[in-house]
Amino acid sequence: MRKIGFIGVGIMGRSMVRNLMKEGYEVHIYARTKAKVEDVISEGAVFHDSIAECVKDRDAVITIVGFPQDVEEVYFDSGNILDSASPGTYLIDMTTTSPMLAEKICEEGTKRGFHVLDAPVTGGDTGAKEGTLSILVGGERQDYEACHPLFEAMGTNINYEGKAGSGQHCKLANQIMIAGTLSGVCEALTYAKEKGLDPDTFMKSVATGAAGSRQLDLYGPKIIAGDYAPGFFMKHFIKDMKLALIEANKSGIDLGVLSQVLANCEELEAEGCGELGTQALMKFYDEEHRYSGEEE
Repeated sequence: MRKIGFIGVGIMGRSMVRNLMKEGYEVHIYARTKAKVEDVISEGAVFHDSIAECVKDRDAVITIVGFPQDVEEVYFDSGNILDSASPGTYLIDMTTTSPMLAEKICEEGTKRGFHVLDAPVTGGDTGAKEGTLSILVGGERQDYEACHPLFEAMGTNINYEGKAGSGQHCKLANQIMIAGTLSGVCEALTYAKEKGLDPDTFMKSVATGAAGSRQLDLYGPKIIAGDYAPGFFMKHFIKDMKLALIEANKSGIDLGVLSQVLANCEELEAEGCGELGTQALMKFYDEEHRYSGEEE
């Protein structure tokens, strides 16, 4: 398995492509705008003007695009992946998307002779750059095992979650935890600032105790510095939280914290923060928001 088609060369995908090439894989890419991927082309990625050309005669095809509708398009639209990849190809969707959509791709792909996996990732842009992503895989176990060396080029914590859609369910559970943890970080920093604590000293004091977390380590310093540049877009986090709530509602689960964080993020998105990083949730705790729920 050496020839890889890759669709979705964005913040995460760009680093994943680079890591695949470092491990000796021949990577073929497709992007709507060639100018945006000139850097990875110059490093050895082979560019194609269409999805059909990108996926033809590849051993595996990886997709990591933005939204469920993008996944539908690249797999199901006429002339795209399911119509153009060669039977026997491993189709690996690493987008965070609907578990039902993952099951749909698997069902249709299997009928057409493909090996289909849903393998969303977590670890952000830092994990993608360092090749330390966690990869959460659903599908047939033998297909997971066949693709394990491919996953090792991009991540270090690689786990088989179960049947098709299970990778997506694991990722949504991950996002539920992030929602609670990140909101806790923002609230704690707001409180510390309001009470006159030095933010950097506060960070150093709590980072290695019971309140320590990956969200605190990654985003605490950025929040303190007012750095809201995206490592993971707010708009994509909103998409993930909505997917998690849909699945929770199907099972009759009440996720109150997730619902509140989603509402806060949607308010920020309406104010133009959707293209910022998830740490921009801190903006919700600015003075203009802080007392918005109080009666006058």
